[in-house]
Amino acid sequence: MDWSRAKSVLIGSFLLLNILLGYQVWLEVREQLDINNHSAELPPDTVAVMKQKRIELNANLPLETPSMRDLTYQLKSLSLEKQEIVKLETPVDRRIVFSQTDLLAALGNQIPDIELYAFDPLGSKAGVFVLYRMVDNRPLFEVKLELYYSNQKITGFKQSRIEVLDSNDVKQQMVLPAAKAVAPFIERNLPDGSVITDIQLGYHGQTFDTDMQVSAPYWRVLVEDADRPYYIHAVSGEVAQDKEQ
Repeated sequence: MDWSRAKSVLIGSFLLLNILLGYQVWLEVREQLDINNHSAELPPDTVAVMKQKRIELNANLPLETPSMRDLTYQLKSLSLEKQEIVKLETPVDRRIVFSQTDLLAALGNQIPDIELYAFDPLGSKAGVFVLYRMVDNRPLFEVKLELYYSNQKITGFKQSRIEVLDSNDVKQQMVLPAAKAVAPFIERNLPDGSVITDIQLGYHGQTFDTDMQVSAPYWRVLVEDADRPYYIHAVSGEVAQDKEQ
C-alpha cells in the first residue's frame, strides 16, 4: 500500500469535510442573523411561536409610531370594478412607473391627479401596475390607479378619484408599533409555514355603497401565497382581511 498517497487522500478528505461543515455552520449563522434582524423587536414568546409554527418574517418591522387620524373622503368616480379601461392615446414604456419624474412627464397630461398616487410593486400583479392615492404621505389602500400594460407598454388605466374632506376636528392618535401590532397576529392568525413579505402603514376601511367613505390607520400585512392582504388596526390591534383582492 502507498501510505504516502493514502495519507494525502485522508488529509484531503478531512479538509473537504471541514469546509463543508464550516459552510453549513455559516449558513445557519447567517439564517439566524437574518431572523434576528427582522424579529429583534418581537417579544420572545412570539419568536418561539414562529419557530414552532415555521413562520418566517421576510420583512423589516417599521419602527415608526406617528400620530394619525381617521379619514373621511368623497368618491369622485365609479368603483374600479364598474369602470372600463381608458385607452392611452399613445402607449408609453412601462419602465416609467419606477420613476415618479418619468411617470409625471409621460402621463401627467393624460391621467388626472397622477402626482397624488405612488407606485406599490408589492400590490401590483402581472399585467397591472397598482398605484395608491397618498394622503399625508400614506397610501389609502382602497383608492387605486391601475396601469395596464402589455408588450412592455402601458396601454390604458383605471382610476379611483376622491376628495379628502376636512377632518381637523378628528382626534389624532399614536399608532401601535408594528412589532406590537403584528405579534398577536402572528400567534393567533397565521397558519403554519406562513411567510410575511411586507408590512406597511396606511389607511384602510370597509367600502360602502355611498359616495362618503371612512378609512382608519392600519398596518397592511402581505403573506406569501395568501390571496388577500391582512390589515391590523394601527390603534386597537384588531385584525381584518380584505373580502377581495
